[in-house]
Amino acid sequence: MTTFQKMGLSTAVLQILQGQGIVNPTPVQEKAIPELLAGEDVIVQAQTGTGKTLAFLLPIMEKIRTDRPDAQALIITPTRELAIQITAEARKLAAAREGMSVLAAYGGQDVERQLRKLQNGTQLVIGTPGRLLDHLRRGSLTLGSVRMLVLDEADQMLHMGFLAEVEEIIRLVPRSRQTMLFSATMPDNVKRLAKTYMQQPRDIRIAETSRVTLDSIRQIVVECTDRNKQEALITMIRQHRPYLAVIFCRTKRRASTLNEALQEAGFASDELHGDLSQSKREQVMRAFRDAKLELLVATDVAARGIDVEGVTHVFNYDIPQDVDSYIHRIGRTGRAGEKGIAVTFAAVKDVEALRNIERGIARRLERQRYEKSGVSAVGGSGKPAGTGQGRSAAEGQERSRKGSGFGGRNGQGQGQGGGRGGSSGRGKPGTGGQAGGAARGGRSQDGGAKRGSRNASGSGRGGRDQSPGGRRGRNEGGRRGR
Repeated sequence: MTTFQKMGLSTAVLQILQGQGIVNPTPVQEKAIPELLAGEDVIVQAQTGTGKTLAFLLPIMEKIRTDRPDAQALIITPTRELAIQITAEARKLAAAREGMSVLAAYGGQDVERQLRKLQNGTQLVIGTPGRLLDHLRRGSLTLGSVRMLVLDEADQMLHMGFLAEVEEIIRLVPRSRQTMLFSATMPDNVKRLAKTYMQQPRDIRIAETSRVTLDSIRQIVVECTDRNKQEALITMIRQHRPYLAVIFCRTKRRASTLNEALQEAGFASDELHGDLSQSKREQVMRAFRDAKLELLVATDVAARGIDVEGVTHVFNYDIPQDVDSYIHRIGRTGRAGEKGIAVTFAAVKDVEALRNIERGIARRLERQRYEKSGVSAVGGSGKPAGTGQGRSAAEGQERSRKGSGFGGRNGQGQGQGGGRGGSSGRGKPGTGGQAGGAARGGRSQDGGAKRGSRNASGSGRGGRDQSPGGRRGRNEGGRRGR
């Protein structure tokens, strides 16, 4: 097995990693770090939660010269939250290099403070396109000494409309640089960017990453209606009692409305989206990381790249519109060898989006149905998608209106026009127009976790002993007991 030590990293850096309990590299680190230490340009395609940040930070830390105060490495990220996260990791590693300085440059932060730090000299700059351009136009940042350039989450950066800004920054970096491009997906605009600005890059793809990530996550679809979706979410939260959970909404307004409803229902929740000030966003993330919040209601852009230890659940309140978004969302849980649970709420109108997700991940998701009596199992989890059998109850309801439904009840077609049974293979002809009731009992949570006791006095959460992942329990003093 390859270790960081065998890669030739310095003793000081190895000690920092060991102090964090990091000994063996992930697949993306194992493939990327040797190429980067050798000075090669690289294009790395790997999903979230695979250790991409260390894959580029470790070579940068080894190559930066601390006897020079000028900026030698530049990391461009699409969001403030991701810039903050990378900066936190970089500062941990920088402790191994005396005289090493790291600057985070992003909007909403005190610009005067950034200016002072730049005047004093900083070797590694991490920032968002807008704030970096602001410093470049002020003349407070120059890139003439940059020898290492990282484009992180390149697909999201271009999706958010930053292509012109990114190209303007790249043109100010010397052509003799080493360029590292990291992206979860590789759309045409990212390929064009790489072809234009990189020199014979090594192509690194972690083909099994998405499957490895998904295999650690129990994935559930809760069939409901738009009208009762909020009730279904609250029911699932109370049933699963997550330690920390991220709830994804399609828009800022929906996130805000849902957060108000959750707070009224007595949950420790808050919202994260682009309409919040930077100080508020940092305050919310700090409370979530410290487990003072249980639920974080977020939009996709705001939550991109967030890596918080202890996220046990992801709830897709609004279904993702493509498989990549689905993988990015549920990748907030099931990280670093831990188990996680992802719950996606789907109405009849979401059938096609759900079918595309199942095709994309090559598996059929576990089905449950929400009714006023509660959530009941529908059956048919874990089967390859796109086979034409085992269709969801929601699809059955949709087709039943047309007279030839695929029922959703365990082996019994329920569409008004009959048809094959859902979930467990060929069923009996449909006998009526019912949507289906409880077919099987609910399954226990994946991973055999024993939930630590909650202190009823509100002094915090006791230690949870999750036997598969071995996570030590944490006493979160400010957390309200329930």
